[in-house]
Amino acid sequence: MLQTFKAVLKGNSIEWLDEAPELGEQSIPAHITVLEETTGLDAATRGQKMAEVLERLSANRAFSGIDPIAWQHEIREDCSIPGRDE
Repeated sequence: MLQTFKAVLKGNSIEWLDEAPELGEQSIPAHITVLEETTGLDAATRGQKMAEVLERLSANRAFSGIDPIAWQHEIREDCSIPGRDE
């Protein structure tokens, strides 16, 4: 059974935040997921990379099968308003 424990990774050390697993001196395999990613990129560089990704999505017609009006109604769970959909 997989267990989850809250911790902070500092360099090559783990600091447990809540309860810590009782491991003794035993080594066990673990997967660490970094929750906050620091890219070190400035806003302009991130914006340029985002624009490049959006261009590729557009070129691949990634969203061509989606009806934007139906999608918006589904996401917003809009109520029917008389005259709006006519």
